[in-house]
Amino acid sequence: MGCAISGLAAKADFGEKNTEDAAALRPSEDQIQMIKDSWRVIRDDIAKVGIIMFVRLFETHPECKDVFFLFRDVQDLERLRTSRELRAHGLRVMSFIEKSVARLDQLERLEVLALELGKSHYHYNAPPKYYSYVGAEFISAVQPILKEQWTAELEEAWKTMFHYVTSLMKRGYKEESARQHHLTVSPKDRPEKRNTAL
Repeated sequence: MGCAISGLAAKADFGEKNTEDAAALRPSEDQIQMIKDSWRVIRDDIAKVGIIMFVRLFETHPECKDVFFLFRDVQDLERLRTSRELRAHGLRVMSFIEKSVARLDQLERLEVLALELGKSHYHYNAPPKYYSYVGAEFISAVQPILKEQWTAELEEAWKTMFHYVTSLMKRGYKEESARQHHLTVSPKDRPEKRNTAL
């Protein structure tokens, strides 16, 4: 299950699900339990997973480096593997994944967390098209760690969680984009508010 071919399959079918309704993407109770059980193994290697995830992201999607001004001009992947900045960012992302896993039993708290992260990504100029790439690279990075524990069902559980979280992040990004657009529209261009009070 942890072979290169299943890793390719993970990327191939990690496309967008055709729904704007995040609730429709929520992991099931069984999937939540599988994710939590596997996270107990993964968390021992979170720094390593974070670096592997981003080096692979930059290998498979070099255009993602444009979002990270610190790594934009780095061509040497070995230099990326030893970068303190990349390690720090990888740990931040892994910390978000850890918080997401911890909140799977409290989906309203997870929703707030993911919406806020999406809003902050608007200010980082990190567009939503990149969000699903991280989930695919995370899955590829953790398969060798979980070894024989990795199953098609576990892969589907993690994909479901990432689809759910990224759909919320995208919603947060769009909300913040609309808010910022509203703030930048001059008062004379704004729709006139009519007083409807009696």
